[in-house]
Amino acid sequence: MTSDIFTSTYNPDVLSCLANLSSDEVFTPPNIVNQMLDLLPEELWHDKNIKFLDPACKSGVFLREIAKRLLEGLKDQMPELQKRIDHIFHKQLFGIAITELTSLLSRRSLYCSKYPNGKYSISNFDDSAGNIRFKRIKHRWVNNRCSYCGAAQSQYDRGVELESHAYEFIHITRVEEIFHMKFDVIIGNPPYQLSDGGGGIGTSAKPLYNRFVEQAKKLEPRFLTMIIPARWYVGGKGLNKFRNEMLYDDKIRVLCDFFNAVEVFPGVDISGGVCYFLWDRDNRGDCKIISSRGGKTTEMVRPLMEKNFTSFIRFNEAVSIVKKASAYGEDSFAKDVAARKPFGIPTNVKVELHSFTGRVKIFAYPRNGYVDRRIITKNQSWLEKYKVCTANVYGERGEFPYLVLGKPFVVEPGACSSETYIVLRVCDTIDEAQNIISYIKTRFFRFLTLLIKNTPNATSRVYQFVPVQDFSKQWTDEELNAKYGLTNEEIAFIESMIRPMDLTVSDADGK
Repeated sequence: MTSDIFTSTYNPDVLSCLANLSSDEVFTPPNIVNQMLDLLPEELWHDKNIKFLDPACKSGVFLREIAKRLLEGLKDQMPELQKRIDHIFHKQLFGIAITELTSLLSRRSLYCSKYPNGKYSISNFDDSAGNIRFKRIKHRWVNNRCSYCGAAQSQYDRGVELESHAYEFIHITRVEEIFHMKFDVIIGNPPYQLSDGGGGIGTSAKPLYNRFVEQAKKLEPRFLTMIIPARWYVGGKGLNKFRNEMLYDDKIRVLCDFFNAVEVFPGVDISGGVCYFLWDRDNRGDCKIISSRGGKTTEMVRPLMEKNFTSFIRFNEAVSIVKKASAYGEDSFAKDVAARKPFGIPTNVKVELHSFTGRVKIFAYPRNGYVDRRIITKNQSWLEKYKVCTANVYGERGEFPYLVLGKPFVVEPGACSSETYIVLRVCDTIDEAQNIISYIKTRFFRFLTLLIKNTPNATSRVYQFVPVQDFSKQWTDEELNAKYGLTNEEIAFIESMIRPMDLTVSDADGK
């Protein structure tokens, strides 16, 4: 019976199965969709004039779950089931599929038929698309790059037999002309990234999700909610402008943050975690930040960008700790951290096993060795000093506590390092270098680093919250906890996040 279509047809839920597939264009589990829908006002489900748009349909789960709520919410206004179904599917639900395949899947999820003009569709349309459209779009190439999304022409200038990944919603100047109507709610899970043509994958690929959010805002819906990677918190790779606009947008009223993406997308590894948010056009104010970690959730209403902070704090329990750490007005440790390639030497440098005249020792991966002194093109004055280094890339997954950083080590005078390592400090004496290492070893130091380091990269910006200390002495967590007046609860939280660091064998010595 049509009246039981949404309870009988989808048991077991094929969309829950699809949600476990690992892909950059990940399918959204129905339970997460409903958590996002719960952010919207209840009265929307009782309003027959509200229009919904999913601009990046994959499985059709967003429109399907919205349909369920509207079918129940409009029951009193439209008692006759078929008329209610026809009204909802024709007048209220709209989608733009990201591929031809997902358009068929989305129509099957919503209309119970790939072809809504066929006899099996629960609401009949005049054409085979219904309100879920797919239009193959071409990239606009300018200087070998797409002017809309930045895709490389060498990779995506394809024939019709292959997907172009030129998503319609972000490849049009006047997006309002797609459906020629205003939408009250825009909701979805957009594609996250696109290979940039330079070998970029994962966190190094070109982000796309920010363009979907920006395009959706142009339509000025009453509400916007999307689930996206959390990497935008710290910017980078084309996200700096988007980051600033989001963090200072007081229309974002709810942000649900998941440090571990597996809590949202089982079996899918997304570096830095994911989040979903509610943007409310007509209401401004502080944001309710719901932080989820290991199945535990905390809530706090606060600005996304706290006054005098340089970045967003994703853990609610950490806000008071950062405020105490910054109260002394000490310089940021990030100030003197070197940029990438501290000596101008790339990761793939060829090293020799033996030393000869004109060669210097180099700490590199996969092995240490010797290189010609002449290839040092930057910071040559550092060569005769002590350098405190750590791995430039260090990633962890799973449950806390984390190490956060690779083990620090000292590069002695007369030696250099490749891009594999980042120079945290340059010192005149070995004692100063060892004192700095004692500070890096503390949970306090690495905890403050974790708050910004939501990708494996340990570039200088991740140390922004770390205050500089007096490095004429060694440091311990006990001294730092006392200095900054941390409470037992704050100390316990740090210890739950950060595990002790054993420096008996350094990263560099262990290679």
